[in-house]
Amino acid sequence: MVQNPKKNQAGLAARSAASEIIWRVLIDGSYVDDAFVKVVSDYNLAHRDRGLVRAISATTLRRLGQIQAVLGEHLKKPLAPKFAHASCILYTASAQILFMDVPDHSAIDLAVAQLRVQRKLHHLSGMANAVLRKVVTSKQQVASEKNVGRLNTPKWLWQLWAKDYGKDVAEKIAEAHLHEAALDLSLKTGSSQLEAVVLPTGTLRLDSGYGRIEDLAGYEEGEWWVQDFAASLPVKLLGDVAGKSVADICAAPGGKTMQLAAGNAHVSAVDISERRLLRVEENLGRVDLSADIICADVMEWQPDELFDALLLDAPCSATGTIRRHPDALYLKKSSDIDALCKLQKKLLARAANMVKTGGTIIYCTCSLQKREGELQIDAFLQENENFERLPVTPDDVGGMDHLINDNGDLRTLPFHGVGDSAGMDGFFVSRLVRKT
Repeated sequence: MVQNPKKNQAGLAARSAASEIIWRVLIDGSYVDDAFVKVVSDYNLAHRDRGLVRAISATTLRRLGQIQAVLGEHLKKPLAPKFAHASCILYTASAQILFMDVPDHSAIDLAVAQLRVQRKLHHLSGMANAVLRKVVTSKQQVASEKNVGRLNTPKWLWQLWAKDYGKDVAEKIAEAHLHEAALDLSLKTGSSQLEAVVLPTGTLRLDSGYGRIEDLAGYEEGEWWVQDFAASLPVKLLGDVAGKSVADICAAPGGKTMQLAAGNAHVSAVDISERRLLRVEENLGRVDLSADIICADVMEWQPDELFDALLLDAPCSATGTIRRHPDALYLKKSSDIDALCKLQKKLLARAANMVKTGGTIIYCTCSLQKREGELQIDAFLQENENFERLPVTPDDVGGMDHLINDNGDLRTLPFHGVGDSAGMDGFFVSRLVRKT
């Protein structure tokens, strides 16, 4: 669906790419990162334009609830499904008008131009011009809106969070998703060339404006890898892993595998996807670390020996990563969570048979729903009396006791503070020990 924008109209290619990415996510069901890679390649965009495309796409997805509400006020009737791409052009233009530092006339003119170059959408250009000019008049209304997190959260997902945490916490979660996440890095060793904030457990944090990741100091040397602060905590709960045999189940993309390898563990990185394991190998190669890479279905795979420890980063709804991946708001549905919970239960039961007596299982998900975390562990412990929970202590997590729930598990939320900073992925982590 490349729109072949005229090269002599500045900014048109970037806007066309952004609207196509939104179409691919909302209509075609693509992940935003996959859509971004495909579209920027198709449009042959310069690096300077790629940042704008990503910003427009992310802002549109984060603020889609508000955008749709505003457009609903100014459209005489919703556009027919066959004009879905026109809707996406209106979404991205509205995102620029309402939430970005883009001149109104540029956002409007370039949206109209996108429609004019498409034969099947050309007749909608006049409507778009009129509607988007009305969107400009809604700026003050939008700026004064309250509870905007809820407005930008699908109803079914909001209801789950409100049930699990109460409406006040659910609103804080949804509000946190409106803001871009910082860039967190895990160090291979204790030193780095980067100027960054050091978080309580050693993670480095860079705020926006850091540029291309590949251009940062230490990237080529393999000094670090990108990993959210919360995502680094599960491995830290294993303590000293030097010389221990550790399985990293569902290992891709490999951040936790690299942590374990950097701690001198004997790591077996297991994943069902050969393609995703290639990325693990590439990441390990860049930082000069090694692990045994195993492409297998965990439900059928049988290791030669039991492990000292096992890390199960179970497949989940990934709603804890919405700050980084706002497409998750629109790619997931309630029935997906039902299926994921069944898979998580099976994987956890399988993992229980892979560790030695006295061995440790770390179960984690980057989901905000308690069905995929707290309730999953409650059910497991009721059915497996040979396991017990080893509660997390503040010392395990840099003194941040607000991340530990009443049962001794970790529950991080997107608005939680970390040192003098704020914000992290939503994670659930439980540490279990096999007694017999």
